[in-house]
Amino acid sequence: MSITPASEATELVLIRHAPVIGDGCVYGRRDLAACLPAPEQLARIALTVGAVDRIVASPALRCQQTAKALWPTEPITLNADLWEQDLGAWEGRAYAELPDLGPLPLKDLAAHRPPDGESFLDLGQRVIRAIDTLAASPGRIAVVAHAGSIRAVLGWATGALQGGLRFGIDPLSLSHVTVLRPEGAVITAVNRCV
Repeated sequence: MSITPASEATELVLIRHAPVIGDGCVYGRRDLAACLPAPEQLARIALTVGAVDRIVASPALRCQQTAKALWPTEPITLNADLWEQDLGAWEGRAYAELPDLGPLPLKDLAAHRPPDGESFLDLGQRVIRAIDTLAASPGRIAVVAHAGSIRAVLGWATGALQGGLRFGIDPLSLSHVTVLRPEGAVITAVNRCV
Protein backbone atom coordinates (compact mmCIF):
# COMPACT_ATOMS: atom_id res chain seq x y z
CA MET A 1 0.00 0.00 0.00
CA SER A 2 1.42 3.36 -0.95
CA ILE A 3 1.43 6.22 1.49
CA THR A 4 -1.43 8.62 0.83
CA PRO A 5 -1.21 12.22 2.03
CA ALA A 6 -3.39 12.84 5.09
CA SER A 7 -5.44 15.34 3.08
CA GLU A 8 -6.71 12.47 0.88
CA ALA A 9 -7.71 10.24 3.80
CA THR A 10 -10.98 9.99 5.67
CA GLU A 11 -10.65 9.02 9.31
CA LEU A 12 -13.74 7.37 10.77
CA VAL A 13 -14.11 7.38 14.54
CA LEU A 14 -16.71 4.66 15.07
CA ILE A 15 -18.63 4.94 18.34
CA ARG A 16 -21.13 2.36 19.48
CA HIS A 17 -24.22 3.89 21.09
CA ALA A 18 -24.71 3.91 24.87
CA PRO A 19 -26.36 0.82 26.41
CA VAL A 20 -30.08 0.55 25.78
CA ILE A 21 -32.93 0.65 28.23
CA GLY A 22 -33.95 -2.84 27.22
CA ASP A 23 -36.28 -5.61 28.23
CA GLY A 24 -33.85 -8.51 27.88
CA CYS A 25 -35.05 -9.33 24.37
CA VAL A 26 -33.46 -9.03 20.93
CA TYR A 27 -33.58 -5.37 19.90
CA GLY A 28 -31.66 -5.02 16.59
CA ARG A 29 -34.12 -2.70 14.78
CA ARG A 30 -36.38 -1.97 17.76
CA ASP A 31 -36.03 1.73 18.50
CA LEU A 32 -35.10 1.65 22.18
CA ALA A 33 -33.76 4.59 24.18
CA ALA A 34 -30.19 4.84 25.42
CA CYS A 35 -29.18 4.68 29.05
CA LEU A 36 -26.68 7.53 28.98
CA PRO A 37 -23.77 7.59 31.44
CA ALA A 38 -22.82 10.43 33.74
CA PRO A 39 -21.85 13.73 32.06
CA GLU A 40 -18.25 13.25 33.23
CA GLN A 41 -17.89 10.03 31.23
CA LEU A 42 -19.50 11.61 28.17
CA ALA A 43 -17.08 14.56 28.42
CA ARG A 44 -14.16 12.14 28.70
CA ILE A 45 -15.28 10.25 25.58
CA ALA A 46 -15.77 13.47 23.58
CA LEU A 47 -12.33 14.68 24.69
CA THR A 48 -10.76 11.36 23.67
CA VAL A 49 -12.44 11.51 20.24
CA GLY A 50 -11.14 15.06 19.78
CA ALA A 51 -12.03 17.45 16.98
CA VAL A 52 -14.11 16.11 14.11
CA ASP A 53 -15.24 17.67 10.85
CA ARG A 54 -18.65 15.96 10.82
CA ILE A 55 -20.88 13.82 13.00
CA VAL A 56 -23.00 11.11 11.40
CA ALA A 57 -25.37 8.75 13.21
CA SER A 58 -27.79 5.93 12.62
CA PRO A 59 -31.37 7.23 12.84
CA ALA A 60 -32.01 4.91 15.80
CA LEU A 61 -33.08 6.82 18.92
CA ARG A 62 -30.23 5.34 20.97
CA CYS A 63 -27.65 6.56 18.42
CA GLN A 64 -29.16 10.03 18.14
CA GLN A 65 -29.27 10.35 21.94
CA THR A 66 -25.65 9.24 22.23
CA ALA A 67 -24.45 11.64 19.53
CA LYS A 68 -26.37 14.58 21.04
CA ALA A 69 -25.03 13.78 24.50
CA LEU A 70 -21.45 13.78 23.17
CA TRP A 71 -21.85 16.88 20.96
CA PRO A 72 -24.87 18.82 22.26
CA THR A 73 -24.34 21.90 20.08
CA GLU A 74 -23.11 20.29 16.84
CA PRO A 75 -25.22 19.32 13.82
CA ILE A 76 -25.70 15.59 13.36
CA THR A 77 -26.39 14.00 9.98
CA LEU A 78 -28.50 10.83 10.01
CA ASN A 79 -27.73 7.99 7.62
CA ALA A 80 -30.26 5.14 7.40
CA ASP A 81 -27.65 2.77 5.94
CA LEU A 82 -26.04 2.68 9.40
CA TRP A 83 -29.07 1.05 11.07
CA GLU A 84 -28.45 -2.21 12.95
CA GLN A 85 -29.09 -5.58 11.29
CA ASP A 86 -32.78 -6.30 10.72
CA LEU A 87 -33.39 -9.49 12.70
CA GLY A 88 -36.90 -9.91 11.32
CA ALA A 89 -39.04 -12.39 13.26
CA TRP A 90 -36.40 -12.58 15.99
CA GLU A 91 -36.91 -8.95 17.03
CA GLY A 92 -38.45 -8.69 20.49
CA ARG A 93 -37.96 -12.37 21.31
CA ALA A 94 -36.06 -13.63 24.35
CA TYR A 95 -32.50 -14.68 23.52
CA ALA A 96 -33.22 -18.16 24.90
CA GLU A 97 -35.88 -18.63 22.19
CA LEU A 98 -33.43 -18.15 19.32
CA PRO A 99 -31.75 -21.06 17.52
CA ASP A 100 -28.13 -21.85 18.43
CA LEU A 101 -26.10 -20.71 15.43
CA GLY A 102 -22.75 -21.26 17.17
CA PRO A 103 -21.90 -24.43 15.22
CA LEU A 104 -22.18 -22.65 11.85
CA PRO A 105 -18.92 -21.88 10.01
CA LEU A 106 -18.24 -18.13 9.92
CA LYS A 107 -19.14 -17.72 6.24
CA ASP A 108 -22.48 -19.50 6.80
CA LEU A 109 -23.18 -17.48 9.94
CA ALA A 110 -22.56 -14.24 8.03
CA ALA A 111 -24.92 -15.37 5.25
CA HIS A 112 -27.68 -16.63 7.58
CA ARG A 113 -30.93 -14.64 7.39
CA PRO A 114 -33.42 -14.73 10.26
CA PRO A 115 -37.01 -15.18 9.00
CA ASP A 116 -38.11 -11.88 7.37
CA GLY A 117 -34.76 -10.32 8.26
CA GLU A 118 -31.36 -9.67 6.73
CA SER A 119 -28.02 -11.43 7.01
CA PHE A 120 -24.83 -9.86 8.34
CA LEU A 121 -23.65 -9.74 4.72
CA ASP A 122 -26.81 -7.80 3.77
CA LEU A 123 -26.10 -5.38 6.62
CA GLY A 124 -22.53 -5.09 5.39
CA GLN A 125 -23.61 -4.04 1.91
CA ARG A 126 -25.71 -1.20 3.37
CA VAL A 127 -22.91 -0.08 5.67
CA ILE A 128 -20.31 -0.17 2.88
CA ARG A 129 -22.61 2.10 0.84
CA ALA A 130 -22.60 4.56 3.78
CA ILE A 131 -18.82 4.35 4.16
CA ASP A 132 -18.31 4.96 0.43
CA THR A 133 -20.44 8.10 0.73
CA LEU A 134 -18.61 9.31 3.84
CA ALA A 135 -15.17 8.56 2.43
CA ALA A 136 -15.87 10.57 -0.73
CA SER A 137 -14.67 13.63 1.20
CA PRO A 138 -11.47 13.70 3.23
CA GLY A 139 -11.61 14.64 6.89
CA ARG A 140 -12.33 13.26 10.33
CA ILE A 141 -15.83 11.93 10.91
CA ALA A 142 -17.45 10.68 14.11
CA VAL A 143 -19.89 7.86 13.30
CA VAL A 144 -22.32 6.84 16.06
CA ALA A 145 -23.79 3.48 15.17
CA HIS A 146 -24.47 -0.09 16.28
CA ALA A 147 -22.25 -3.06 17.08
CA GLY A 148 -23.30 -4.80 13.85
CA SER A 149 -22.63 -1.73 11.73
CA ILE A 150 -19.20 -1.21 13.27
CA ARG A 151 -18.35 -4.91 12.84
CA ALA A 152 -19.29 -4.56 9.16
CA VAL A 153 -16.91 -1.60 8.72
CA LEU A 154 -14.11 -3.53 10.42
CA GLY A 155 -14.77 -6.62 8.29
CA TRP A 156 -14.78 -4.50 5.14
CA ALA A 157 -11.51 -2.86 6.20
CA THR A 158 -9.84 -6.27 6.61
CA GLY A 159 -11.03 -7.38 3.19
CA ALA A 160 -13.28 -10.15 4.53
CA LEU A 161 -16.69 -8.81 5.48
CA GLN A 162 -17.70 -11.95 7.42
CA GLY A 163 -14.57 -11.50 9.57
CA GLY A 164 -16.27 -8.52 11.17
CA LEU A 165 -18.29 -10.98 13.23
CA ARG A 166 -15.12 -11.80 15.17
CA PHE A 167 -14.88 -8.33 16.74
CA GLY A 168 -16.32 -7.51 20.15
CA ILE A 169 -17.82 -4.00 20.20
CA ASP A 170 -18.87 -2.68 23.62
CA PRO A 171 -21.33 0.17 24.24
CA LEU A 172 -19.61 3.57 24.00
CA SER A 173 -16.39 2.01 22.68
CA LEU A 174 -14.28 3.69 20.02
CA SER A 175 -12.86 2.08 16.89
CA HIS A 176 -10.81 3.94 14.27
CA VAL A 177 -10.59 3.22 10.56
CA THR A 178 -8.74 5.42 8.09
CA VAL A 179 -9.99 5.09 4.52
CA LEU A 180 -7.28 5.73 1.95
CA ARG A 181 -8.55 6.18 -1.59
CA PRO A 182 -8.02 4.18 -3.74
CA GLU A 183 -5.80 1.86 -1.68
CA GLY A 184 -8.28 0.65 0.99
CA ALA A 185 -8.48 1.07 4.72
CA VAL A 186 -6.32 0.86 7.81
CA ILE A 187 -7.71 -0.10 11.23
CA THR A 188 -5.88 1.81 13.97
CA ALA A 189 -8.02 0.95 17.05
CA VAL A 190 -10.84 -1.45 17.93
CA ASN A 191 -13.26 -1.48 20.87
CA ARG A 192 -11.36 1.12 22.86
CA CYS A 193 -13.27 1.84 26.07
CA VAL A 194 -12.73 5.22 27.69
